[in-house]
Amino acid sequence: MLEGIVRESIGKKGTKALRRDGYLIANIYGKGLENINAAFKMNEYVRTVRNKETIAFPVSVGGKEMNVVVQSYESHPVTANLLHVDLMVAQPGVETKFNVPVIPVGEAIGLKNKGLVHMAKPRLTVKCTPENLPNSIEVDVTSMDVGDSKLVRDLEEIPNVTVADAPRVALISIIKAK
Repeated sequence: MLEGIVRESIGKKGTKALRRDGYLIANIYGKGLENINAAFKMNEYVRTVRNKETIAFPVSVGGKEMNVVVQSYESHPVTANLLHVDLMVAQPGVETKFNVPVIPVGEAIGLKNKGLVHMAKPRLTVKCTPENLPNSIEVDVTSMDVGDSKLVRDLEEIPNVTVADAPRVALISIIKAK
């Protein structure tokens, strides 16, 4: 479980001091919950996020334990170091929007015909409860040739999960290599 601290000072001076000490600044929020200004050790946060098996992962801040989902993050434009992360509490039974990764499965026919797999939408926005949240959405690309694309409407229906993106949005396409 990822351990964090509650930030007393949320000003610029306190934030800079925490970053200098190796902390990542985080905001934790949820529907009907009070926002928590927190900080996590940078290395521990990165290790936890890389090794997590589900989209939601447990954290402990100020004696409270909760499952959270990464909603957004901010990184430095030059060094690419993480600066800030927004974590949303995955409350059981509360329907919320989540960003789920799209994963191509199989080897497309178009790859043999000098094509490339283009991920138009690497993450898909879905609306569901945390209990029904899929870890990823797999899209079969084995029958796709150069010029073909898979749209949101081509996905198989997932029980108790509503896709928030428009049906005409492209997920994966096979493009011609230049």
